[in-house]
Amino acid sequence: MDDTRLTTIAQLEQFLSANAQVEFSPHGDDAQRYAHISRVLRRFDDPGRTKRERGVVLAYLRHTSGYSRAQLTRLVRRWQANRLAAQPLVKRYGAPAAPFARKFTPGDVTLLVEMDRAHEDVCGPAIAHLLHRAYHVYGDARYARLATLSVSHLYNLRKSAGYRAQRLHLTKTRPVNNPIGTRRAPQPQGRAGFVRIDTVHQGDLDGIKGVYHITCVDAVSQWQVQACVQGISEAYLLPVLALVIAQFPFEIAGFHSDNGSEYINARVAKMLEKLRIEQTKSRSRHSNDNALAESKNASVVRKHMGYSHIPQPHAQIINAFYQTVFNPWLNGHRPCLFATEITSPKGKIVKRYAHADVKTPLACLAQLSAQGLVRFKAGVTLEALQAQAAAQTDLAAAQAMQKAKAALFARFNTPRQQA
Repeated sequence: MDDTRLTTIAQLEQFLSANAQVEFSPHGDDAQRYAHISRVLRRFDDPGRTKRERGVVLAYLRHTSGYSRAQLTRLVRRWQANRLAAQPLVKRYGAPAAPFARKFTPGDVTLLVEMDRAHEDVCGPAIAHLLHRAYHVYGDARYARLATLSVSHLYNLRKSAGYRAQRLHLTKTRPVNNPIGTRRAPQPQGRAGFVRIDTVHQGDLDGIKGVYHITCVDAVSQWQVQACVQGISEAYLLPVLALVIAQFPFEIAGFHSDNGSEYINARVAKMLEKLRIEQTKSRSRHSNDNALAESKNASVVRKHMGYSHIPQPHAQIINAFYQTVFNPWLNGHRPCLFATEITSPKGKIVKRYAHADVKTPLACLAQLSAQGLVRFKAGVTLEALQAQAAAQTDLAAAQAMQKAKAALFARFNTPRQQA
């Protein structure tokens, strides 16, 4: 940049105001920038200027040289001290003539790798002692330098690129080998009786756990059974699971859950084996394996029970509400969307939800019964289920459920919450 025409402080101020938004990126080396600083200071006779004028010159140099204010202040001070002696402004530091000598060579690193591999990476003091013994006790001259290796520097050598290049090894993630349950998606093949189950926590309050809701839904008919349990330990969960399975009007052939320990344990597996129910669990990286039960958690449990904390002692009365009022309304009067699978022009299976496919789980169960795809339990008939549902209209059943739910929630509210 040729700035020889800038000879006054006013011109420098105009330059700075006109190029305030322009950033200069000097491409020259330090010697060229030092020469530029010396020329500007000599041209404007920096020592003879006022404080304000020296500030303008310094701002101009910061804008054109790329140096910081602190660095420029040091350079201006050096120039003022050496200008009478006619000494140029030069760089006083540089790279060393020769790099520092390395005490430990790549061969020493190789010996350290060999010692670490043989002893399977024991602690640093033990390896340092072994290196010392290799030279002083066994007389191996290769360990002459390593015999003086300190423990702290040993870890530095282990972090070096040469060491890591020789000790690099990759270990694949080891899957959890749990023999309980088969890791695959349910395969109902259009038959009722393959249920999916999931747990919803009602929230904490001051570190105290709330109740747990259990959502169990059939994969084909969407027949759903809700239950509530005080805790997910075996003492509370096993009786409720037996109650959930007993509330289904048809025989259960498959039981699918995620990999939570509340369902993948020996006690649950023993109970399902006794009932001759196949147990499956979700696969890794297959989020849709238990998606039906998880969607019911949002559309049913959270919609009606909310997110607020419910104390654990109320689990029994919630369970009674589910069994006597909520589950009959859920399966006999609440419509569900059923998907129709079609094949797209690209050959993919796409699900479509048509208005004609909206029906209650009981209506879907009737269609499956007509096709011979459902096996009712002993003493349970489709006609009895339909008669129980026909005793109330959909509106009357929903209003009765809402009334019972309001009475239930009134028992949760403490005097502090009501205030």
